Amino acid sequence: MSLINQNTIALRARIDEAVKDLHELTIRINHAELAKTVSDLRNRINDPFMFVIVGEVKAGKSSFINALLQTEREITKVAPQPMTDTIQQIVYGETEEIIVINPFLKKILIPVDILKEVAIVDTPGTNTIVEHHQEITESFIPASDLIVFVFEAKNPYRQSAWDFFKFIHDEWRKKVIFVLQQKDLMSAEDLAVNMNGVREYAEKQGIHQPQIFATSAKLEKDGEKTESGFIPVRHYILENITGGKAPVLKLENSVSTCLRINDSIREGLDLRQQQWEVDLEFRKDIKSTLDNQELKSNRQVDQLVENILAGYDRTTQVKEQELREGLSFFSLVRRSISSIFTKKTSAKEWLETLAKDLEKELNQTLRDKLHDGINDLADNVQQMAKLIDLKINQSRSLLHNDHEIFSAIAERRHNIFRELQDKFEDFIKKSESFTDQSLFPDKAPLPGSFATGSGIAVIGLILAVITQGAVFDITGGVLTTIGILFAGFATNGKRRKIIEGFQSEINRGRTKIDTDVNAQLKQYIKRLKERIDSNFDPFDLMLEKEKEQLAILNQEQALITTRFAVLDTDIKAVLLSL
Repeated sequence: MSLINQNTIALRARIDEAVKDLHELTIRINHAELAKTVSDLRNRINDPFMFVIVGEVKAGKSSFINALLQTEREITKVAPQPMTDTIQQIVYGETEEIIVINPFLKKILIPVDILKEVAIVDTPGTNTIVEHHQEITESFIPASDLIVFVFEAKNPYRQSAWDFFKFIHDEWRKKVIFVLQQKDLMSAEDLAVNMNGVREYAEKQGIHQPQIFATSAKLEKDGEKTESGFIPVRHYILENITGGKAPVLKLENSVSTCLRINDSIREGLDLRQQQWEVDLEFRKDIKSTLDNQELKSNRQVDQLVENILAGYDRTTQVKEQELREGLSFFSLVRRSISSIFTKKTSAKEWLETLAKDLEKELNQTLRDKLHDGINDLADNVQQMAKLIDLKINQSRSLLHNDHEIFSAIAERRHNIFRELQDKFEDFIKKSESFTDQSLFPDKAPLPGSFATGSGIAVIGLILAVITQGAVFDITGGVLTTIGILFAGFATNGKRRKIIEGFQSEINRGRTKIDTDVNAQLKQYIKRLKERIDSNFDPFDLMLEKEKEQLAILNQEQALITTRFAVLDTDIKAVLLSL
């Protein structure tokens, strides 16, 4: 026996440390209710094996306890009206004493031998109307070692009682025995029917071979002990709990409860991990969508510039051919002679006319090309914002605000997502999101007259202004230089220089259109993509913090799982040796 006691003491110390770690985990996950439950478990680890008596008001719980203790007097009061307005923990004491722990809990010490191995807890009725009773009863369940569910024998089918049983069984998987009290008030046949009904319901709820007893506290009090039904109850307690087994069973139940709590945390962490992975994929999808839209828009820019250059080339090539032909020796001689004797244009006047025609035709051609390409490009750039808005509103939530353990985390995530939705909706409604100085680092902001729309509606206008401004600034400079070049024509000796100068300016203009328009449009697209993406900064921070937190919690929870699994195995080995 000494060795068993030493093993039990050693096990208790190991379990105490493991429960301490579990308590620290519940604090880390910021779940106050669960932390309190585990703290209570740890505080009661040295307590005796605990019977918790539950049932509806007037089911006969107090009478059952008085009869079970065989004190020949009332330990718990019995009265026509509901009397148990607090939880009463009945424990062994050399002298009788009542200690009020708090308004809802009192401890009764009495010198009854059975209480040296077990403690009995009398709870308020599960259907009581007194405020706080049921929640107090429920909070006491996790620390229990055996639930004694007392029914009124003549009516064990009341829904509130079975709802409470479902809570006990589903939530905590506690060991339960069923007692049909006041059996003296009904016939043996009716009692058998009701006992069978309780058995069938308990089996449907997953309890294998439920233990069901029928008792009468009145018969026990009147000395009819054989008929009272308490002998089988005491025999069950002797065979399964007392006789040296209670301290180890107490430890086994504590470990079982901790495993149940730990499993709930594991399930919550798994769901939390899944939510993080879903959110991470969502974020990757946003980035991928933005990158793809940027590539698509850049290809459209390339196509637009290519079309502009094609129109530019056709117009300037025609004018270059006219220039070459007009500057031929015979053409120049003819124009010089004609200008002396007639009113026909001179070579200089002809060059001025050619320059004006080039400007007119070039402007018309480039405007047509820009008009054809800008709308398609604007649609694609707008699509970038529209797609992101759609994806935000279609994001998946696995972890909800009513989660058993991680409701606070779910609420925080929900708030961040809600803020993201609101912020992005506000972003795409405001024209300044697409027109402010940060999107035009090398230019002054667009005039207010261009931002006549709101939000993404102004993108087409903006792209038109950027592109047309760049193209016509470039071509305007080219045409001015060509005009100066033509104006300097005086002698035949400058014919070759004019043609070469024309070619040089046309090539310079072409290169600048290719580089400058490309750069400005792609820079706008890039900066807009970055501004859209910056709306997700708080979300990214949440993802990073959640990743770090999950790594810590998963590691701690896994270590606790291993520790309790080993403890569970060791406890079972000790029980087998008893």
